[in-house]
Amino acid sequence: MSEQVFINNDFADVMLNRKSVRRFDPEFKIDREEIKEMIAQACSAPSACNLQSWHFVIVDQASGKEKLKDVTMPFNYPQLETASAIVFVLGDTHSHKVYREVWTKYCQEGRISEEKLQEVFSTFLPLYENASQEFLEKDATLDGAMVAMQLLLVARSHGYEANAWAGYKAADLVTALDKDSQRYIPIMAISIGKADETPIDSARYDTESLISVLD
Repeated sequence: MSEQVFINNDFADVMLNRKSVRRFDPEFKIDREEIKEMIAQACSAPSACNLQSWHFVIVDQASGKEKLKDVTMPFNYPQLETASAIVFVLGDTHSHKVYREVWTKYCQEGRISEEKLQEVFSTFLPLYENASQEFLEKDATLDGAMVAMQLLLVARSHGYEANAWAGYKAADLVTALDKDSQRYIPIMAISIGKADETPIDSARYDTESLISVLD
């Protein structure tokens, strides 16, 4: 990946001052290529066995937003209608099917040894090739959640605000996005744009009540 330049490279500000914005300036547009750039940067997120079990659908046109109204809960219309773009993060339960091809290429490029390649093929890969659908969906959900959180932070580093939401009819969303519902599962939607509201400064629970220690 080429050298990345961020408008806001202050990590503390990007992370600690992130808020959930639900209303955006509807006149403000983000170039689709920049949306793709943000997704590419978010894809540096870790994933189980480096499967990268995620897929993204960008919705940045009024026509696309209108098509999704039927599967979006009305209280989420503001972030659907006003955001410059909504990135729907889907989990890909077939990601392991290109595993041999991807890792063989790594070996050919000299990134890993032939010994490491055979280790991967004899350990990680059979686990997924013989896995249940439930296992594959859970794995893809964990991967998708990781990349989605990273995308929220990347959006702020580009100078925008964002909001993650799952207020949609999960059973119908993938089909509405014109994707294969036997392969993809919904993880969450991320609306990105220029804020048109002051978000709630919500409190966080006392971390002492959330932490346990196992000695």
